[in-house]
Amino acid sequence: MDDQSTDSSVSIVEKYAKIDDRIHLIQNERNSGAAISRNEALKHSNGRFVAYIDSDDLWDPNKLTVQLKYMQEHQSAFSCASYRVIDEDGHSLGKDVYMRPQVDYKGFLTNNLLQTIGIVVDLSVVDRKLCIMPNLRRRQDAATWLQILKNGYVCEGIDEPLGSYRRTAGSLSSSKVKAVKGVWFLYRQVEHLSLPFSIYCFVRYAFLAVWKRTYVHQHQE
Repeated sequence: MDDQSTDSSVSIVEKYAKIDDRIHLIQNERNSGAAISRNEALKHSNGRFVAYIDSDDLWDPNKLTVQLKYMQEHQSAFSCASYRVIDEDGHSLGKDVYMRPQVDYKGFLTNNLLQTIGIVVDLSVVDRKLCIMPNLRRRQDAATWLQILKNGYVCEGIDEPLGSYRRTAGSLSSSKVKAVKGVWFLYRQVEHLSLPFSIYCFVRYAFLAVWKRTYVHQHQE
């Protein structure tokens, strides 16, 4: 899915589409953001599994092979692989983030480790409608995972890092103030959590955010 990229993404995809008919290039007429782009790609897909990767992140070559094998062997409809964190130049920031064995709705709200790069959903089990992302500026991916979890599915974690999440200075997630506002909006306006439970979840979110960033600062010193 190309959201009006300005690099060579289109020409690269066109090249591979010519030699593999499973690859299809879909282009937005104007820059529309993550939610609309992902929903458009989902609408055109016809496979059993849906997986997500943004343009600045990386999958290991064996990522899908390992993850799909795990899901089929464990009859898992929803899974998330562990991942590494890298900087803008692709260098490791010194920490792999490992998934918990299982995460349910409340577990995700209070321990937000699921990362889009690691997610795979089996559409033969999970209703495709649950994968339609709300058109939010921020946290649209988290809102989608909560849709799935709220409908009784459990996300199974794969404890092997199978991808690399790139943390960049200019990314949406790099702005602490905006990130905080996005999380609070998710709790109160999207999930409609009570004020006390929202505060509880937010405190846990803040603690986890500090933990996840500690190794970044240590690496840069």
